[in-house]
Amino acid sequence: MNKFDIYKVVTQKIIDQLEKGVIPWQIPWRTSNGMPRNLITQRPYKGINFWLLLCNKDPLPFYITFEQAKSLGGKIKKGEKSTLVVFWKMLKSKEKPDEEKLVPFLRYYNVFNISQVEGIDPSKIPMTDAFDHDFNPLEKAESVIRNWPDCPKIESGSDSAYYQPNRDTVSIPSPRVFFDDQQYYSTLFHELVHSTGHLKRLGRHQKIKDHKFGSRDYSQEELVAEMGAAYLCGLVNIQQKTFENNVAYIKSWIRTFKNDTKVLLNAAAQAQRAVDYILRIQSEPTTDY
Repeated sequence: MNKFDIYKVVTQKIIDQLEKGVIPWQIPWRTSNGMPRNLITQRPYKGINFWLLLCNKDPLPFYITFEQAKSLGGKIKKGEKSTLVVFWKMLKSKEKPDEEKLVPFLRYYNVFNISQVEGIDPSKIPMTDAFDHDFNPLEKAESVIRNWPDCPKIESGSDSAYYQPNRDTVSIPSPRVFFDDQQYYSTLFHELVHSTGHLKRLGRHQKIKDHKFGSRDYSQEELVAEMGAAYLCGLVNIQQKTFENNVAYIKSWIRTFKNDTKVLLNAAAQAQRAVDYILRIQSEPTTDY
């Protein structure tokens, strides 16, 4: 029997989110009703727990353990699976007979979203308001999209942001649920740059041989999209607030090919072509490095 490794479990959860195209610690929107927290204590979850629970896209932000659900007269619905929550606990350790010190140990417990539980009195579940703010369109950014005659269809209101090549459609959360208007455009630009790789545009996607997560091709395409988004943000003068996130995203992919400097150079060249294409600038062909 394999020993349970909490570190591997948490790492795999992060990888699972990355494979879905989501960087857990860099989600600039909030479509759920409030921040994840324990129903009984009302304490918000922090650190990696916060991001992993947020990625679950549960309809309500409240979580409880099996015992907490039982204490409220509820029970877990048949077939529902728990989510792992981790925490550090200080335990006494004696490395030497006459020396005692506190050592941090990683511990875990399992929680369920309140939507996975039945039988709890509704009056015990607080009311929540979905995150919402007055969105103020940025004209320069809007003009880039409006003036691109070959722009794919943009569907607003989804739980995540992604480009679907088979439909040539970009899906993105409502701009009202983004923490910042500029982050909305940065995210939208990222997906629009992805769309330039379509066969009917620059045909970049046809040259991708390995679509496996973490591969050289996969990583380079993510770099192209994020570098292109950074370029467009700079052109419409919103780079100050978005650049830090752009760099964080890019760094996360650079680690997958840190020994292959050509990937970054190729991605930069392809990102420039993508932006030129969106802006309808006819540039001279660039030789890949």
